Amino acid sequence: MQDRNEKPGTVKEDKLKIKIVSDSNPYLPADIRQKLLQPRRLTSYFLMLVDSGAVTYNVDLQDMTLTDGQLLFAMPNQVFVPPAKTADLKYFKVLFDESTLALLPQQFPFLVNPLNTQTIIFDNAARERVSKVFEILHQLLHAGEQPADTEIVLAYLNALLTELNSAYFQNTEPANMLNTNLSKFIAFKLMVETHLTEQPSVNAIAEKLALTTNSLYRIVKEYSGVSPKDFFTNRLMIEARRKLQYAPLSVKELAYELGFNDPDYFSRFFKKCTGQSISEFIKK
Repeated sequence: MQDRNEKPGTVKEDKLKIKIVSDSNPYLPADIRQKLLQPRRLTSYFLMLVDSGAVTYNVDLQDMTLTDGQLLFAMPNQVFVPPAKTADLKYFKVLFDESTLALLPQQFPFLVNPLNTQTIIFDNAARERVSKVFEILHQLLHAGEQPADTEIVLAYLNALLTELNSAYFQNTEPANMLNTNLSKFIAFKLMVETHLTEQPSVNAIAEKLALTTNSLYRIVKEYSGVSPKDFFTNRLMIEARRKLQYAPLSVKELAYELGFNDPDYFSRFFKKCTGQSISEFIKK
């Protein structure tokens, strides 16, 4: 996901790294295009706005189709497969890393994807604003030989993510802010991501979040539709399938990487959760 050569469209000063491309500069050599079509783990945040046309991406084994005015966002470590063809598609794509995100003056909860949807639909006014910010970022990062001003680029990236965060939570209550339960669910998701391979108990997670186990169950069920235990299990299986799709491992290697001490138990657990054995998944 990183350019080996610093080309127009990329800013890199200290910890800042951001790249933007559009349908106006889509050309890549055939060998690079072929390589990019292979499943790979994202190392950056990925945003794609479709101005017109339709396109389908595969993220963590799920097909996601975008049409006019819709946006897809994907996060680092997700397994990502782009479409083979993008003919007649008008779009903007932005990629930026964790260190760039850390330079912004606020956090953006939508990047944790608490509502379990990685596509955003805008109303007409928001779509116009978002398109304009993409255009300005593209202009800044493709301005010529002089590097873009870091502070200006960060200001527009901050404005873009603010728009996306607002649109993502547009239909939640209360409007324009996160309620207490949603904030707790976001904290729960972050804890799952941070301690995934440690496999902490639900009681331990609830204690760290200053919640009772019943309260945690109610909040997680409200936003995910499953219990905290099932949420954790589902996330483990997503990670297992990511690893198998990106770089197939032996059962033993995979079990140890995910925090299981017994590869045989893990193999049975994988089949129980996914409905197929590890070897069947790899073959498929």
